[in-house]
Amino acid sequence: MSRYATLSPAGGDGFLPATEMAVAAIDADGTVVGFSPGAQMLLGYTPREIAGRPASVLLADERLPDPARRHLGQRKAWMGRVVLRDHGGRGIEADVRACPVLDGAGHVQWFVQAAVPQESDGAALALQRSLLQHRMPALQAVETATRYLPAEPHAGVGGDWFDVIPLSGARVALVVGDVVGHGIHASAAMGRLRTAVRTLADVDLPPDELLTELDDLILEEARERADEDGEIGATCLYAVYDPVSRQCTVATAGHPAPVLVTPDGNADLLPLDPGPPLGVGGVPFEAADFALPEGSLLALYTDGLVETPGGDIDAGCEALCHALSGAGASLKEVADKAIKALLPGQPHDDVALLVARTHALDAAHVASWRVPADPAAVAEARREAAAQLKKWGLADAVPTTELIVSELVTNAIRHAEPPIVLRLIHDGSLICEVSDASSTSPHSRRAHVLDEGGRGLLLIGILAERWGTRHNGTGKTIWAEQPTPSPWTPPSAGAIPTA
Repeated sequence: MSRYATLSPAGGDGFLPATEMAVAAIDADGTVVGFSPGAQMLLGYTPREIAGRPASVLLADERLPDPARRHLGQRKAWMGRVVLRDHGGRGIEADVRACPVLDGAGHVQWFVQAAVPQESDGAALALQRSLLQHRMPALQAVETATRYLPAEPHAGVGGDWFDVIPLSGARVALVVGDVVGHGIHASAAMGRLRTAVRTLADVDLPPDELLTELDDLILEEARERADEDGEIGATCLYAVYDPVSRQCTVATAGHPAPVLVTPDGNADLLPLDPGPPLGVGGVPFEAADFALPEGSLLALYTDGLVETPGGDIDAGCEALCHALSGAGASLKEVADKAIKALLPGQPHDDVALLVARTHALDAAHVASWRVPADPAAVAEARREAAAQLKKWGLADAVPTTELIVSELVTNAIRHAEPPIVLRLIHDGSLICEVSDASSTSPHSRRAHVLDEGGRGLLLIGILAERWGTRHNGTGKTIWAEQPTPSPWTPPSAGAIPTA
């Protein structure tokens, strides 16, 4: 938005700096021509989606209050409270300020700022919304859609959240959770919990181990903050989907089981031991594995969707399965259908819903080789990798990949135990993995000037966009990921990029 920061006021006061939370620029015809990152976070539209569209689509009533229209018609600054409409069609009450500015040709443009009211509930809702993902990452493994509905104002907001986390090996973690309580303390606790989940996911822990670590963190925090906030309790469900094996591993800490909709339209709850909620301590969590057919749909949700005061949660889960049966429409339509079927009115509790359709990576995107524990096999591994990349049309990536393969395979032969397996995955990025039967993790070290070795992992850290290690029941996998070039797509007509 810096292209508007130097415009001069055309009347009234209150020129708005470009650093405010949510800012949009609107031309004299009422068309959106600029949208800040803060505005995207608040309403969910990307600049490309909203640029060139009438600003009225951002209003719940598609009409400003009469005082606002009078002020704007006279080119005077105005401020007041309106209800905005976000990308999902939900209303958000906001304090809005609009002031006219002149561009270089003397035409009036409008500089508009919006901020969520900072009363007690408003501040909690603003915090909660800021911690939720408004734009899901684009992944080959799954496509997703989400819905979040706050409870009625008198109920306060709580700690519901969802997350989609890319993992190594083209896998993805799907998360949904709910912190006990309402208000800004619950929202803040949710933020801390969500950050902890992302940190533990980066270590690539299995779902049951991740929940155990999370439980320990909550117990430790409860001891530290006992005099401040009282008890901290939460439920959480953590699922990891692997598009190569089509395996989904799920563990839950006191959270409702997800709904699985198979490609034939049959919908049912996954059979899971719910386990204790987080913060209880002393009870292990269990993970279950499920083989998902290509095109399966998973629905993760919080209890506000299926539980009503005096109602039966089992009946709510059954109603959700019925609503999702035969779900072959777009994910946005599936999510809307579930919300409409189970919540015809305002929810009594916060609701978070995450629906994900799974995809598989077939043999055309994956190649693997068994590597003998012989130093002479390194050259053959390089040749096999180079030939596969050329088949994928990635000849430019051959030199870098050969170096990565050499280092990873050599390390496995020298320091690990067979069987050794080299695997390449092409899913928009290029992933090189070497698995072995040793549980010992490698670590980078600073090699001395005259050392003949010791620079392998340092080199991989330079060549790869990211790399790491994950463990399993039979050993470990060291992986390195490189971006692959993709054709540049020009922005749509009328879209004006923000600075």
